[in-house]
Amino acid sequence: MVDKNKLKKLLKLYLVTDSDLLKGRDFYKCIEEAIQAGVTMVQLREKDADGKEFLEKAIKLREITKKYNVFFIINDRIDIALLVDADGVHVGQSDIDATSVRKLIGEDKIIGVSARTVKEAKQAKKDGADYLGIGAMFSTSTKLDAKDVSFNTLNEIIDEVEMPFVLIGGINLDNVHKLKQFNPDGYALVSGILGAEDIVSRVKLWKNEI
Repeated sequence: MVDKNKLKKLLKLYLVTDSDLLKGRDFYKCIEEAIQAGVTMVQLREKDADGKEFLEKAIKLREITKKYNVFFIINDRIDIALLVDADGVHVGQSDIDATSVRKLIGEDKIIGVSARTVKEAKQAKKDGADYLGIGAMFSTSTKLDAKDVSFNTLNEIIDEVEMPFVLIGGINLDNVHKLKQFNPDGYALVSGILGAEDIVSRVKLWKNEI
């Protein structure tokens, strides 16, 4: 099993990829810069990539993350996570359940599950997930099907389901102060990092903020 205290530290500044936000900039260079500046975990989530492109990105990002000793998570594609020996998998509510994921990837890998409700969070814990991705906290353009999670629901999840969690969805430097009261283990950021012209400076600002 994954050490819970170590995992909490890894989740602190969690970058989720979306190459569309880079507007033609070099994907690998941008991710590497973010890691160098202080990102603590990287998830490959490329919703418009076909299998071949996704695998290519996974292979190269695995090399980059290993170089900097940063944990690497694959969104949804368990087959590709196994091919590149990623550190774990993140699945949503419409994906394969965490129990089945565990059978495929083994005990030593990390499993993250997206949750919007107490019921989903409880099920994720029961199924053996290692952490929750709770959101969307605010409206987000990177995941148009994501429904917002109210602060009341977030409080209920925290009260009833004790496990590491990150908050995700529309989080930026102007609204993150509203979330600090919930003491998340980390923030999962997409446009909050990759939408910046200067990614290194943006990551440094995040490090100071959280």
